[in-house]
Amino acid sequence: MKDSKNLPKILVFSTDTISDPGIDLAGSTHMDYPATTYVISVPCSSGIDPRWIVYAIEEGFDGVFIAADGTDCPYLPDCTDRTGQIVAMAQKMAEEKGLDPRRLKMAAICSVCSESFVSHMERFAKTLQGLGTEK
Repeated sequence: MKDSKNLPKILVFSTDTISDPGIDLAGSTHMDYPATTYVISVPCSSGIDPRWIVYAIEEGFDGVFIAADGTDCPYLPDCTDRTGQIVAMAQKMAEEKGLDPRRLKMAAICSVCSESFVSHMERFAKTLQGLGTEK
């Protein structure tokens, strides 16, 4: 395991029917991603309030990652578009508060996308390390 003292703290919003199984698969197969990654399950990524994202960064998370359903959403056919609008709103809100909008990332993670999730977490952690602790 990597030294977690120097790793950025990442909050992940994950959908319980699509992206959670992919993230769980990464853990159960012992894939290595930052130990400072915290996952919150939500039914649908389009139900995330942009204020939650900004609040998480203001309260100490270095970044927020939305593990969206993509086109596999069981609830809404336009989930990806709606989630993209939420991300855009959160980035705008972050900028208005003087926060770097690069601290927010979204990607579709499916139920078997464990390698993709790990790759996203590693790249996002490197990006956040490059941004430093100043938000």
